Parts: sequence; structure tokens; C-alpha cells
Amino acid sequence: MTFKRNRTGWRYFLIAMPFMIYVVAFYFVPLFGWIYSFYNYNPALSFSQLPYVGLDNFLKIYNEWSEIYRVLKNTLAMSFLSILVTPLPLIAAIMLNEVKHGKYKRFIQTVTTLPNFISWIVVFALTFAVFSNEGLYYTLLRNLHLDVPVIGIMGNNGATWFFQLGLSVWKSIGWTMIIYIAAIAGIDNEQYEAARIDGAGKFGLMRHITIPGLAPTFFVLLLLQISNLLNNGFDQYFVFYNSLVADKIEVLDFYIYKVGWLISDYSYATVLGMVKSLLGIALLFAVNYLSKKTKGESIL
Repeated sequence: MTFKRNRTGWRYFLIAMPFMIYVVAFYFVPLFGWIYSFYNYNPALSFSQLPYVGLDNFLKIYNEWSEIYRVLKNTLAMSFLSILVTPLPLIAAIMLNEVKHGKYKRFIQTVTTLPNFISWIVVFALTFAVFSNEGLYYTLLRNLHLDVPVIGIMGNNGATWFFQLGLSVWKSIGWTMIIYIAAIAGIDNEQYEAARIDGAGKFGLMRHITIPGLAPTFFVLLLLQISNLLNNGFDQYFVFYNSLVADKIEVLDFYIYKVGWLISDYSYATVLGMVKSLLGIALLFAVNYLSKKTKGESIL
């Protein structure tokens, strides 16, 4: 019996091994690159030939604080806007759960989930075809003899945050709905039956059973999103970047890419990445502490 148990354990271990190797190779091994933050890195020189500069690269954050402040403002603004719309997938999942027609329900779920698997390059191409100055939307406005702005929404600096938020919600809402639909499936049906016997209607069932049943899942997802305030992606802002919206769409990940690859200041880019990672870890532990205090459970 013990032999079979050990054999089964080894099988599970071997199945998990490729994922463990992936995590170590792409998340832990690169941490050794942090040492370059203390040197003036030059790809043409070997490590022993690199000049040691101590904390000079860290002092650049202070010297270029105006740029860092602008980038952090964009990053936090988009992250906080994403947090504000966190209830949308929950509401959509509850509404979808009330659809009784099976084929219609599956159609809605498929249509809303599909954008999650579309790359941001394809999303940009679709958005450009619709919202560029010569795209479908503005062409329709011209045909209706309505006023058309000189600069379309893709170049509207003031609407950048909200436009990118809308695209992000459209792309991710269906995928997040799956989590809530699975949580709804885990709610005991006897609770619904008992509530119906007591005379509860659809809104009563949602208010007293469905929403409380989804609250733990919502709280965990919210805390994880808060812990990722500085990690709001790169691909989306990279493909939608243009000179008209540059000062509003440049988030921390994109700024690190620009410093490292476009300006070729590899050491300073390493410092920015290191500080971002450390702040992200601090946020995660802070959120975990908050979860313990409010729920009595850890999310780690």
C-alpha cells in the first residue's frame, strides 16, 4: 500500500516537474541579473570588466523623479480604474446564471470568453479598423452628417485611461466570469430550495444566497488585484502607444522596456525592475496580512 502511494506521489511530482522548471528558469534565475544594477553594464564587456558604480543607478530614480512620478501616476490610475470595475464580471456571471436557455447561455459565454484568447496585436488591428479616423465608427458618423473630431479616440489624450480600461474589460470579463460561474455551481442548491419555500424571488435569491456565496471568491480576486497594482501589463500599452497619448499610456512596465531597450540603459532598467518587484512583494504581503485580519484566512 505504501509502495503504491509513493509511486502515485512520484507520478504527480513528474507531472509537475515541467512547470517547476519553467518557474525556476523564468522567475528565479533572472534574479541573478539584479547584480548588474550595481555596475555600468555594457554588452561588449565581460562581467569582470564592468565598472562598479555602487548605488549611482539607484540615485537616478531621485534625479529623474518627474518621469518616475508621471509613469507611476499612469500605472496606478489604470490599476485603480481596473479595481473600480472589479464587480462587473461578478454581476455578469450572476445575470448569465439566470439565463435558462442552454444554447443561448453557452453562446453568450463563448462570445464573452473568446476575446481573452485574442492577442493584443489583433485587438489593436480590430480597434484601428473601427476607431481610427478613417475607420468604421467615424465613417458612419460622416455618412450621418454628424460632427467628427479631428483627432479620434485612439489619439485622444484625455480619454486614454478610460479607452484602455474599456478594451481591458472587454478582453477579460468573460474569462473572469468563468471563475464566478464555477463558484456559483459550488453553492448548495438546498439553500435555494429553502429560500424559495420561504417565498424568496429571484432578486431575493441573488441578494441572500448567490452574492454571499460569491463574496469569498470576489474578495480573494480583489486582494490579488490590489497586490498587482504595479503589474498592469505591457502588451496592451505597447501596441496602442503613439505620440499623441504617450504621456498617458506609458506605464511602469513600458517605461522599463523603453529605458532598457530603446535608451540602452540596462543597469537603470534593472534597478527599476528590481524596485518594482520588491514593491510588488511588499504589496502582496500587505494584502495577505489584510486578508488574515479581515477573513482570518491567508491567500498565500
